[in-house]
Formats: sequence, C-alpha cells, structure tokens
Amino acid sequence: MATVSSGARSAGDSIKELTLRGIILGALITVVFTAANVYLGLKIGITFATSIPAAVISMAVLKAFRDSTIQENNIVQTIASAAGTLSAIIFVLPGLIMVGWWTGFPYWLSVAVVGIGGILGVMYSVPLRRALVTGSDLPYPEGVAAAEVLKVGSGVGGAEENRRGLALISGSTIVAALFFILAKTRLLTDTASRVFRFGGGATAVSPTFSMALMGVGHLVGLAVGIAMLIGILISWVVIVPYWTQDPTLIAQSAGDLEALVSTAFRAKARMVGAGAIGVAAIWTLIKIIGPIVAGIRSALLASRERKAGRADQLPLTERDMPIGIVTGTILLSMIPIGLLLFAFGNTAPISSNAGVTVGISIVYILVAGVVIAAVCGYMAGLIGASNSPISGVGILSVLGISLILAALFGGAGGDETKALVAFALFVTAIIFGVATISNNNLQDLKTGQLVDATPWRQQVALVLGVVFGALVIPPILDLMNTAFTFQGAPGAGPNALPAPQAAIISTIAQGVLGGSLDWGLIGQGAIIGVIAVIVDEVLRRATNKRLHLPPLAIGMGIYLPMEANLLIPVGALLGYLYNRWALQSKSPAFAERMGVLMATGLIVGESLMGVVYAGAVAGAEKAGSADSANVLALVEPYPAVMIVSLVVFSAAIGALYFWTKGRASDAPAPDDHALTPEPDFR
Repeated sequence: MATVSSGARSAGDSIKELTLRGIILGALITVVFTAANVYLGLKIGITFATSIPAAVISMAVLKAFRDSTIQENNIVQTIASAAGTLSAIIFVLPGLIMVGWWTGFPYWLSVAVVGIGGILGVMYSVPLRRALVTGSDLPYPEGVAAAEVLKVGSGVGGAEENRRGLALISGSTIVAALFFILAKTRLLTDTASRVFRFGGGATAVSPTFSMALMGVGHLVGLAVGIAMLIGILISWVVIVPYWTQDPTLIAQSAGDLEALVSTAFRAKARMVGAGAIGVAAIWTLIKIIGPIVAGIRSALLASRERKAGRADQLPLTERDMPIGIVTGTILLSMIPIGLLLFAFGNTAPISSNAGVTVGISIVYILVAGVVIAAVCGYMAGLIGASNSPISGVGILSVLGISLILAALFGGAGGDETKALVAFALFVTAIIFGVATISNNNLQDLKTGQLVDATPWRQQVALVLGVVFGALVIPPILDLMNTAFTFQGAPGAGPNALPAPQAAIISTIAQGVLGGSLDWGLIGQGAIIGVIAVIVDEVLRRATNKRLHLPPLAIGMGIYLPMEANLLIPVGALLGYLYNRWALQSKSPAFAERMGVLMATGLIVGESLMGVVYAGAVAGAEKAGSADSANVLALVEPYPAVMIVSLVVFSAAIGALYFWTKGRASDAPAPDDHALTPEPDFR
C-alpha cells in the first residue's frame, strides 16, 4: 500500500516521488485522456478534468509496487492533468483551418506552439505559488478533491475504494462506448432534430443522446446547468425566432426553414453569445485584480527571502523551481517564439514590416502572459481550473492582438486580411497555452501542498506533461480534420465538428481585421452579460454565496448549438439529486466521489470512441468511400429508432446511477467530509 508522510519533509527525506515508472504511467494516461479531451472539446466546447480519475488509475496500478507513495501518485496525476488543460489549445488552433489558412496541422510547428505556450504557463505561475497557494485561503475545489482521493487511497479503506472506483469508471466507460458505437451502426440513433414555426418566426429543438453530455452535467453542478438552460432559452426562444423574421435572412434561405433557422443561430445568436462571454470574462478579471496585485507582492517578498540566504532553511515542501531557471526559461522562450512569428508572418502585409510586428507581438505575449498567468491562477483557486472562463480569456487575447494589427495595417484587404487573421490566431494560440497551464499548475500545487509533495518536482512533472501533450495533440487534430473537418472551414460537410470556441475566436479576429464585426450584436450580448453579472452578484450576496448563476455559463448556453448543450442541464439535475442522496449516506464524500468517477467514465467512453470512430472515418475516406461518415452503419434508418434509442439511453443512465448508489451506499471509509465534485465548465 502507498505510504503517507506527515508534516513538512526535510532535505534528507528519501520518499519516492518523481520516479521513472510514475513518469511513464503519467505519460500513458495523458495520451489517452488528451485524445478524449480533444474530441470532446471540438464537439461541444468543453473538456473534462482528469485529476481524480488519473489519481484513481495511478493508485490502482502503483499498488502493485510495495514502495509506492502518495507523493508518487500525486506526480502521476500532475502529469496527467495536462490532458484536461493543454488540450484546450483546440479552442484556438482549428481557427487556422476555419479561416482557410491551413489545410492541416503541420506537426512540428503545432508541437512548438503548444509546447512553448504550455512551458511558459508553468514558468509564469511558479512565482505565484507562495502567494496564491500556501499564503492564501482560496478554496481550490479540484486540488482539494484530488488530494482527498489520494489520501483515502493511501489510508484506511483505500484499496477497497480504489477497487470500487475503478469498477465504476470502467463500467460507465464501457456503457458510453457501447451506446456510441450502436448509434453509429444505426441500430440506435444519437441525434434528433425538429424545426418548426414559433410565433412570427421559427426555431428548433435538437437534443442529442449523448452519455458524455450527461456526465458533463453531473460534474458542472446545478447552478451551471440552470445558467446554461437560461442561455439556451434566450437563444432559441428569443434570438432565433426574432431573426428568422428578418427579410434578408428569409431571402437567403430561399424558403428552406431549416436553413433559415441555422443561419439565424450561426450568424446572429452566436455573436450575441460572444458579447455575453466577453463581459463575463472581463468582470471576472476586474474582481480579482486586487488580490492578484497583493499575491504578486507576496511572491516578490518570498524571492527576496531566498536571495538573503535563508532558502536552505525551507523544508522540501516549500521549495520551488529556482527563480533564475524560471526567468531564464521565460526570456529564452522569446527566441523560438520570435522565429516562429517571423516564419509565420512571411507574407504581405506583415512581411513589409516584420521586425516591428514581431517585436510588438513578443512584448504583447510577455505582458499578456504575466497578467493571464496571475488571473488564471487566481481563478483556479477561486472556482476550479476547469470551471474557469479560459475561453473568455482567449476572446480577450485575440481581440487585443487583432486591434494591434488593425492599427499597424489599417489599409489591408483581401488575402492580406486573411494573413493578419491567421497571425492573430497564431499569437493567441501561444498565449492560450500560457492560460491553460497556469490555470492548472496552481491547482496541482494545492494538491501537492495537502499531500506533502515537493513543489519543484511537481513543476518539472507538469513540464513533462506539457511535452507529452504537445506531441500527441497535433496528430489527433489532423485525424479530426481529415475525418470531419470543422464547421465554417472551406468544404465543411454536415458532419463537421462545431469547435465552438475556435469558431468564435476566429470570427472575432476576422471581424476586427476585416471591419465586418457586428458590434451591435456583440453590444446586445454585452447587455445580457451585464444583466447576468448583476443577477449573479445579487444572488450571491442575498444568499451568502449559496446560490449563483455563472454569467459565463449563460453566455455559453446562448453560443453553443442546442445539440451540444441541451442534455447538460439534465445531467446537472441528475447529479444534484444524486449528491443530495449522497449527503444522507453513510459516507457523503465517498459517495460523491463514486458519482464523480461514474460521470467521468461516461465522458471518457464516448470521447475515446469518438476518436476511434474518427480513425474509421478517415480510413474510409482514404479508401475512397462515398459515405465515409456512415462507415459503421449496419442497417438503414427505421421509423421506431427514435423511441428505441430514448428507451435504451434512459434505461442505461438509470441503471448506472442505481449501480453507483449501490456501490457507494456501503462505504469502506465512513469518517470523511463532504467535498464538492470536480467541476468541468470553461
């Protein structure tokens, strides 16, 4: 069984922590979960947090070694957590396909962008650990949850919890994978859609039988589920019916009601959603500027203490990566970034003023990186890494660089505008890597603090996780592009993946640099965002923070297609009911963790099958299949498929919750405290 240390560890301790077997196991988990997260993020714009399932898998594997430790398991989950964060780079990079600049993802160029941005994120966040982790009362919900799992797995009842947890995550993974495959054979279906007249216009209802969405709903919680439902209603009951009465859109659709509804949503509702998301992100930044400044001051104070020669007095649990290495890595990273930007900007109009453009872009990356690392680190502590508005940070980042480029090249047009848009997305991709990893790094360091880990070893582990993730993300993106491509890309078909964040970020860049951005729609969304912020703040203050409606979730509800989010509120309701039952059970925290693992399995099963299916489609495409999207189809569509699918889907979800309650009701470790399930909304 893994051993647990107690108290602050000294330099003479020899507890196993950063081991070769832990690195290999972390790399394997990272590759698997990164593949799943890339697919899920491109499909619905949400990635799932991997710390808890990675910790469970790690403990199940490493228990075969008698000398395994809780710190070694922590290193594994630290490496694997890169899957839930670095994969968020897909919120930007597919935009280069959408705007027609790339036709695929150049491997080493993509690896460099993802890797350098991620490593910068680690370095930027190192000086913030003392201020925002050890010297702060921020809750760090995911970090605390992961630490609790590691502690239970290393103490009384740990082996039994590992066994039950692994059974649950494996069982729900298999169920989700089977349903996904059966839907692709056409024995069942996973889609349903109906367009109909509504008032003076039209709208649609398009649910998807998605196990992954149910799992996401369970994890994000009821507040996010309700907020997303409000956003869905705003989009499909108000905005779409209003714009389907517009004469211009009616003429464009040529009497096709489905095309009219689709255009109204894509061209109008999504821009309103962008405005709401932007306001939500800005409000979050405003709220945390004060604490961030105070945190940076505290970090500088700690640095002065180390320079005064008192670093040796610190226990291992308080030792970060040396500040000289951190600063040197940041500055040296600007050299490859500059070379990448020069190579990427070798076309007009940037080539005519490349030195100034690249120089300003490097300064922008440096400054924006510092601010974003601090902001994202604080947000991770406040509401959790996966629940942070990372996509909103991406929107603000692309808006900033787009405005800079518009000022430098005001007279550009045609292909020159496309080159500027691509350059803006490229710069944003680097900054996005900083945002995602700095957001995750401090969460992991909180877990490390609670399990007596060594910070610098965790920071090295996260760099390794970045490298592993950077190597595997580009080929998965290429696979998805070959099999499906992305909505809005040249030649995109009906099965193209939405890649919602990449779409909105590229749309904003095109609008700013092409002068076509509909500021009126964004302004309407901003008004909705302001109202959402006010409502959320009033609810928080009136109920002492017990009730809230996250403004970002409302914005995403407006922006995401209905098939990508309608089941999230349903899953959130089921998760809420399950957690209410868990609070009355023998061991509330144990029961909640079992629910989290079951829900995570739903996401992993469907997501991994999505990757397998993408490979099958790509193979069929290369083989010259006329209908590659239905490569697994066994039967023709039949009239009762919808009813049969609904019954099977509902029965499977019900059975999984019933099974989970049975496994969780007789807890092996009754003396624990309820904790918040790991959230999952960006």
